[in-house]
Amino acid sequence: MSNVHVFDHPLILHKLAIMRDKRTGSKEFRELLNEIAMLMVYEITRDLPTEEVDIETPLCKAKAHMLSGKPIGLVPILRAGLGMLEGILNLLPTAKVGHIGLYRDPETLQPVEYYCKLPDDAPSRELLVLEPMLATGGSAGDGIAFLKNRGCHSIRLVSLIAAPEAIAYLQKRHPDVDIFVAAVDEGLNEHAYIVPGLGDAGDRIFGTR
Repeated sequence: MSNVHVFDHPLILHKLAIMRDKRTGSKEFRELLNEIAMLMVYEITRDLPTEEVDIETPLCKAKAHMLSGKPIGLVPILRAGLGMLEGILNLLPTAKVGHIGLYRDPETLQPVEYYCKLPDDAPSRELLVLEPMLATGGSAGDGIAFLKNRGCHSIRLVSLIAAPEAIAYLQKRHPDVDIFVAAVDEGLNEHAYIVPGLGDAGDRIFGTR
């Protein structure tokens, strides 16, 4: 089964608490989401491989370490995933960015992809799929499936808050994809919203209803 990593760093917990507050406006909400995303990815990338290189400082020649191995790709799931992008790009400015847009057909309930644009070399990259809220896990699961269908298999899922139902679903559907979250909440209400959650992330990011 995929590993679930829950970050309990005090800075993340503090910022998440402010995001949950219904009085927090869109501007502050966006800023906090980007800050949390950056803090999370700082830890997520801890295991990236490095290689020893020769450099020359102003004083002398020296050995140093630089990143090696697979380059990074970021794939936000539209639209809420866009809210995590800027913070991560601040940390990984050379990462390439793809986008996935999907909706669920109201009659068949099957996922319909309305937009997918990926870097040409996406299959050779370490991909971080960005989806702030994992309620049922359906959108994230479908997005990951779309990536796999295009030959991408080195995938990690980065989210803000998850319901236990979503984690169980994703572990069953994509046992090879590790899940990174800032919090696992109590569960879902009758409308499939995460409780206590923070409401609709997309609406709070973009100021819509």
